[in-house]
This record gives sequence, structure tokens and C-alpha cells, in this order.
Amino acid sequence: MTDLYTSQRAMRNMRRAAMQRGVIAILDVGTSKIACLVLRFDGPDRLREQDGVGPMAGQSQFRVIGAATTRSRGVRFGEIAVMNETERAIRTAVQAAQKMANVRVDHVIACFSGAEPRSYGLAGELELQDSVVSEQDVSRVLASCDVPDIGPGREVLHAQPVNFALDHRSGLGDPRGQIGHRLAVDMHLLSVGGDVVQNLLYCIKRCDLELAGIASSAYVSGISSLVEDEQELGAACIDMGGGATGLSIFIKKHMIYADSVRMGGDHVTSDISKGLQIPMATAERIKTRHGGLYATGMDDREMIDIGGDSGDWEKDRRQISRTELIGIMRPRVEEILEEVRATLDAAGFDSLPSQQIVLTGGGSQIPGLDGLATRILGQRVRLGRPLRVQGLPQAATGAAFASAVGLCLFAAHPQDEWWDFEIPAERYPARSLRRAVKWFKDNW
Repeated sequence: MTDLYTSQRAMRNMRRAAMQRGVIAILDVGTSKIACLVLRFDGPDRLREQDGVGPMAGQSQFRVIGAATTRSRGVRFGEIAVMNETERAIRTAVQAAQKMANVRVDHVIACFSGAEPRSYGLAGELELQDSVVSEQDVSRVLASCDVPDIGPGREVLHAQPVNFALDHRSGLGDPRGQIGHRLAVDMHLLSVGGDVVQNLLYCIKRCDLELAGIASSAYVSGISSLVEDEQELGAACIDMGGGATGLSIFIKKHMIYADSVRMGGDHVTSDISKGLQIPMATAERIKTRHGGLYATGMDDREMIDIGGDSGDWEKDRRQISRTELIGIMRPRVEEILEEVRATLDAAGFDSLPSQQIVLTGGGSQIPGLDGLATRILGQRVRLGRPLRVQGLPQAATGAAFASAVGLCLFAAHPQDEWWDFEIPAERYPARSLRRAVKWFKDNW
């Protein structure tokens, strides 16, 4: 646990150094694509540190000056499966983005899905020695949190204070400088499989890049796809990727829960490929061009050519109706949404004041998804597109870039995490704690 704490601290320092130089790259390592954006930080504000404990600020003084995507290789379920293939794909994306930006980049901030995330709610409190809350008091109260036993081989990816209370006043963003006697904190801790993270770190090192930060795709997708009042009042972001579907719940502008379902758009493609006995590439093309989830009478008559190149002329000029295609796609999409529903239920999402659900990610672009999701997940569902970011090419503004855009915002304004404070080294106890969102019913 301490080693990741130390390496997260080192990454934060590296991010600051990169910001001083004014250029940083962000890397979304996905199952179906690897996206790289190069950001330039401008203006006099660049050197002013704006990393308060407060909520995330909006669009910062940065613009995208380079962007590239490449087909992902060697990644399955959002996790690296074949190291040298992923390394090649990352190099390709980074080189293309550097070329467009006409600048060399050494530091990257990366995000990934998968790795079996688990959420914990932690609480800590202490009596103040002096009546005014200082930076040390914040460090001490964070250190007083009962740290759960996250299990062997797992590491902490995020550890964010989501609420401070001073005496009887709860809901404080930043207690520093305020007067009181008793300081309490609620913290959200997200753990992931250690091997998955280590593989990613190693892969990025092999690409001769320095890692200046790492984030969960589910988290950064929520940052870019949920509008401000959704982040404030409570909402879930469902990021449907190729190999995994990420899920994050926000309230009071903080993520309080994250999880991931090991299924995504690639599984739909795979079903089409097996069902029609065609290559994956053809299945993907047919899915994006003709796919859907609701069949009407017209779809019986709309015929789709399934060209093949087996050399057997009869077999190569097959046709299927759009209704048949929908019949293959719908059960898998229903299955993904049912899994998401079960995960939301387990998290206690229905106890939130607002049950808004936002669907994003490349997999959310299947026509008719919002209707099906409303039926399975509840009434308040909308399709989300990421915020507009300066300089972002038109091709990178769609739902498939939700996590890449969120990662830009995360790079510019990271929320305070545990490792931003000087926490006494002897404080890493391992006492188990109740899991998930239950804790915030009492606290909010």
C-alpha cells in the first residue's frame, strides 16, 4: 500500500513539472482503441497551483494541440494481455499525436478500465489542537481513517476526501482556515488489481514515457459526461467501452463509487461474427453501419449484404435482414444493461436523492440504446457527450472519447487525493470497513 502511495506522490510531482514546461500527453488505453491527446497549458496561470481541496474546476487554460487514435492491440477486458502488441499500439498513437502537435512529449497521464475496481467508504475524525484548521490537521484526519484490508495483490488507485465536517457543519469542500473543535472526513477509496496496474506502468515505461498520473476510465468519463448539476445532485455514468463497461457514481461533485462489468461493444461484435460466421472486422462494420436494438416491420425488408472473400461465390453473396441482425445484438446489450442494473443496486444507487443515469463511451452509440436502457435501468436515462475542449478535432468529440476528454480535465485540475498530503508514515493500518455507498446515507 505504501509503495503505491509513494509512486502516486512521485507522479503528482512529475505532473507539476510537466505543467511548468507546459506540455503533457494523455493516453486512454482501451480495448478497441488507444487515444492520445497532447495538451498545451498556456498563460500566466500555468504556474499558479490551483489544486485546492475544492471541487473540480471547469475548462482550464489548456488546449489540445495534437490528437491521434490507433486500433488497440493486445488489450482484453480493458487489461493488457499481450505486452509487445500494446506497446506498439501506444507508440503509434503517441508518435502520431506528437507529429500533429509538432512537439516532443515525455510525460503522459493514462487511464484504463477493467482491473476489477472495488469501492470503499472510509471515515476519520479528530479533536483539533488549535481552533483553526491547518494543512496538518487535514493530513492528520485523513491519516485517522480506518483503512480497509483491500486484499493481497491489490493497489489503491484513487483515495479522495469527498466530504469534511467541522463540529456539526457537514458538506464542507475545504475546511482549512475555518474555526471549530472537531474535524471529520469521509473518504472514497478505489482499489484495483495490482498486476493490471503494474503491467500498464511497465508498458508505458517500455515506450520511453514517464507516467505523470493514472486514473480509472469510469471516473474520468463521469467528469466529462455528467453536467455540473448531475455531479452535484447525484448521477451514475455508464461508460460502454469495447471490452469493459465502467460505472461511476457521483454526488456533491465527487465520485463515491466505481465498478466495472467485464463486457462491452466487442462482445456484441463477437456475437454477430459467430452468429453469421463472418470475420470480426466485417461484423464490426455491419454493427456500426446497420446495427440497432428495435426492429420495425421495415427492418424485415431491409437486406444487408454480407460480403465475404472465401472464394465460394454463393457463400460470399449472402444477405440477411436487419431484423436478424437486431435479433443477434439485442440479447447481449440487454445482458450488459442487466449487469449494470445489478451493480447499481448493490451500490445502493436508489438511495440517492437523484437517480440520473448517463450513458457514454463508444458502445453507447447503438441506435435505440436509450430506449432499452430506460426500460432496464429506470426512467432517467440520457445519452452523454463529453464536454467541448479547446482544440479538440471534430473526430474526437463523440461519446467514444468521453474518457480521453475527462482525462484532460483530470490532468488540468486533479481532485485532491490522499497522497497530496504529508501523511505520517506509521499510519497505514488495515482494519476492515463496510463497503460501498451505504456510508453516505448517514453522512449526507
